[in-house]
Amino acid sequence: MSALFNFQSLLLVILLLICTSAYVHQIFPRLLDNRKHGLVGIFWKCARIGERLSPYISLCCVLMAASVFVGN
Repeated sequence: MSALFNFQSLLLVILLLICTSAYVHQIFPRLLDNRKHGLVGIFWKCARIGERLSPYISLCCVLMAASVFVGN
């Protein structure tokens, strides 16, 4: 089943995108700062969400990990 049709998998993909973008922006800040517009700008926006809402994002990651652990 595709992640587009499974809501939990879609949320997991979005959380991983936010966490990965925030990590890449922390390590290589110029990589995303130069590309704020267009399709690559999505990664810059996800990095901003990950930086500004990091306690909530980390809580969501823990909850998603617990739900995957309990589901299996």
